[in-house]
Amino acid sequence: MTSMREKPLHIGVFGLFGAGNSGNDGSLEAVLDHLRAAHPDAVVDAMCGGPETVATRYGVPATRLNWYRGEYRTASRVSAIAAKALGKLVDVFRTAAWVRRHDAVIVPGTGVLETTLPLRPWGFPYSLFLLCLTGRLFGTRVGLVSVGAGPIGNRSTRVLTRWSTRLAAYRSYRDDQSRDAMRAMGVNTARDEVYADLVFALPAPSANEPSNVPGPVCVGVMDFHGSNDERAVAEEIHRRYLDGTTRFVRALVEDGRPVRLLTGDELDRPVAAAIVDAVGSPLVTVAEAASLADLMKETACADAVVATRYHNLVCALKVGTPTLALSYSAKSDALMAEMGMGAYCHPAREADADRLLEQFRELERRSAEVRRTVFERNLAVARRVERQFTDLTTALFPATAHAKALREAP
Repeated sequence: MTSMREKPLHIGVFGLFGAGNSGNDGSLEAVLDHLRAAHPDAVVDAMCGGPETVATRYGVPATRLNWYRGEYRTASRVSAIAAKALGKLVDVFRTAAWVRRHDAVIVPGTGVLETTLPLRPWGFPYSLFLLCLTGRLFGTRVGLVSVGAGPIGNRSTRVLTRWSTRLAAYRSYRDDQSRDAMRAMGVNTARDEVYADLVFALPAPSANEPSNVPGPVCVGVMDFHGSNDERAVAEEIHRRYLDGTTRFVRALVEDGRPVRLLTGDELDRPVAAAIVDAVGSPLVTVAEAASLADLMKETACADAVVATRYHNLVCALKVGTPTLALSYSAKSDALMAEMGMGAYCHPAREADADRLLEQFRELERRSAEVRRTVFERNLAVARRVERQFTDLTTALFPATAHAKALREAP
């Protein structure tokens, strides 16, 4: 007697992937690696910000997140405003049609439930709400997997985010402060677990062994203008950040240290170029890092890393390089504390080159101790990410998990 072959799982991944942010793409890569290993017969596709890039780089079919291609550009002309409004209506039907084709949709990592950077409610928060709502309507299980969250000041964004989270079939967070933020927002988090950032699941090179000769320093820069609630003082915040970071890089160069500037988003490149021009030294170069794998290679070759973007920090800590955070949000502070590096945080909004240099020199003095601490913490984080993927299969694909348990039973 022959048995019917099981219907393959249809799994979607959803987010701002392929749009120039290496941290977002790294989270996608971690989940795709897991799905290919754990569910090799599954049919996987994406709905994302840069479908052409995702299809080419990761080999999965991809659909554009928004019907209107100018979604994330400011609309000033009447025709653009009308097209953007029409796009919101069209996206209801596009999202619904995409969601109903899947058994489950995964939103992998990233700060999808936070507004630490400027964000309009009718941009990604609206897209996420449509995903979770249509998932609930069509019986497609939507999982928010090891995501980041934070307090949200804008009322419309807060309402959309709260309802998205409530409608999701599964939720987990990358740190405790993310879960606490959603609880404070009125979401019942009693069954929600905290694991770690998914990027810690990616393979990474080992950091170079330190030598007696001072080596290169990686400085991760960012097009930082404050949070969504600081738009009125955005330019002032950016000026202070750029001035402090530039002075710090200049001080390193005056000590004879080669400096590699790292970015994490296409938006950061003008900031790196401005620092190169201001310092005017051949010791300052910009890394052409197009992915988190590239960033990990850069940070592994450095004696130390000073970085702003969250996933620049993750890359440096993942490879075990002593790291100092130019912290722009609570998520960076939480990550550094988790890795035993809480003493090495400096506020990006008040970038003080003299104080930053003091912290940096202290970090280098304790380099050997720091490397041991980060190595130990990395082992614990890796175990939590592995547990996240195991629990994810049970939550989103219960039939598959049950079948596997039966096969493995004695």
